[in-house]
Amino acid sequence: MTRIVARPLTRETFAPFGDVIDMGGDNRYPINGGRAMRYHDLATAEAAGPNARVLISMVRGTPYEMPLKLTMVERHPLGSQAFIPLSPRPFLVVVCHDTKDGPGEPHAFLAGPGQGINYRRNLWHGVLTPIGEEQDFLIVDRGGEGSNLEEFHFSHPYEIHLP
Repeated sequence: MTRIVARPLTRETFAPFGDVIDMGGDNRYPINGGRAMRYHDLATAEAAGPNARVLISMVRGTPYEMPLKLTMVERHPLGSQAFIPLSPRPFLVVVCHDTKDGPGEPHAFLAGPGQGINYRRNLWHGVLTPIGEEQDFLIVDRGGEGSNLEEFHFSHPYEIHLP
């Protein structure tokens, strides 16, 4: 089993896979008479295909045992998928570049408190993986006609460790 250690999630390290959604960065400005700060344009929601639309949903995720035994990844060919935690807890993010033979070797990131992610359309990624206890998330993804889920099962599992 190949061992992979998760690294901290940053905009720079995650850029090849999608967007980090948090209150960092310079694209912010005051609204509501200066009583609120808007952190603007943090991610791009993608929705393609017949009758495509952007959906906003919520999910409660149950933690996995660590180290994570990664046997499968999935992707959504018709739309992006964002997960925004509703509590200040970390979660594990696993992504893979696409190769001619399917997903490449996984990359693992530890999302810190207050960080969410947006997977680009057609990006191989692991399932939602809260750490330690149940966690609620806001999801922004694609609805509409057509199949928007592909799964790939690895012939040999990967073992993902927290730092």
